[in-house]
Amino acid sequence: MIAVDHEFYQLAEQIGLTLMARTWVLTIAESCTGGGVGQAVTMVPGSSQWFERGFVVYSDVAKQEVLDVNKPTLLRHGAVSEQTAAEMALGALARSHAQIALAVTGIAGPNGGSADKPVGTACFAWCVRDGMPLTETRHFKGDRYAVRQQSVMRALSGVLAMATIQHT
Repeated sequence: MIAVDHEFYQLAEQIGLTLMARTWVLTIAESCTGGGVGQAVTMVPGSSQWFERGFVVYSDVAKQEVLDVNKPTLLRHGAVSEQTAAEMALGALARSHAQIALAVTGIAGPNGGSADKPVGTACFAWCVRDGMPLTETRHFKGDRYAVRQQSVMRALSGVLAMATIQHT
């Protein structure tokens, strides 16, 4: 666990430096990680300079009420979908002063999976203000803890990549 924290810290620190160089602020929308992304980000001293707020929206109702995820999106694609992740990221941007957002929703297990969306499925979205979300689905192996940790790492890696790409 200590090695994982160190990896999260290094990645979050790099994100902070990148965002501060661009005078950008980050917002986060999380479901399956339950605040793990926010925890990783706030391990870095001074993260308040580049991290504004996070939303932990575990239920479908919370996704709708807090981030304005459309009910038809949830009904058609499910809570664990790139479409839902994209709407979560857009909703987080709309409810913040941030310039970049990430969203993650998934099935950490041990139950809840299906043939189409097995345990370990995680959907991500990254978006800059006034931009279109970039989405991705990953299938992680391992127990609940491992799936959540891998999801946090991928979510953070995507923020760094998007912040770097958007600046060039």
